[in-house]
Amino acid sequence: MSHTPHELLEEFPDQHDAMLALKANDAHFAKLYEEYHVVNRAVHRAETDVEPTDDVHMAEMRKQRMVLKDEIAGLLAKAA
Repeated sequence: MSHTPHELLEEFPDQHDAMLALKANDAHFAKLYEEYHVVNRAVHRAETDVEPTDDVHMAEMRKQRMVLKDEIAGLLAKAA
């Protein structure tokens, strides 16, 4: 399996423990975490032409990933 860029542990390398704790104790964070990974993998599959898509759909997926990442970052900051 190829490496999927933009994984949350790479995006927030210093927040690993906080992410694990929030994932275990905060259902909303856990949902966002899983949704981010689903979208991120879909973007990666589209970028590598495993599942090609059009430019509009690609842009929508990237925006969705960014929104999720921003919300995750906010929850991590609040938990710090």
